[in-house]
Amino acid sequence: MATIRIVLPQHLRTLAGVDREVRVEVEGPITQRSILNALETKYPALRGTVRDQITGERRPLVRFFVCEEDVSHDSPDAELPEAVASEAEPFFIVGAIAGG
Repeated sequence: MATIRIVLPQHLRTLAGVDREVRVEVEGPITQRSILNALETKYPALRGTVRDQITGERRPLVRFFVCEEDVSHDSPDAELPEAVASEAEPFFIVGAIAGG
């Protein structure tokens, strides 16, 4: 089991009633899917805010960053770098801004 650091955007922090960074316990491979499953289990108020509850797909205006790289379009089941599993680097959830 690994402890994962997650940095949330302000609106999700407010919804979940937490600080900027939260920690969740993840069993098995460390992937976007396993991190989001653990996040939604620990903070049920976040269900459906980061990904669709039915399809499990990432919401259009949400991005994921790991080790300063956008992993939003990677497979949700692709293993993330060891730096995330070792707590050296957080998993960032970022609200994207649309418009022009």
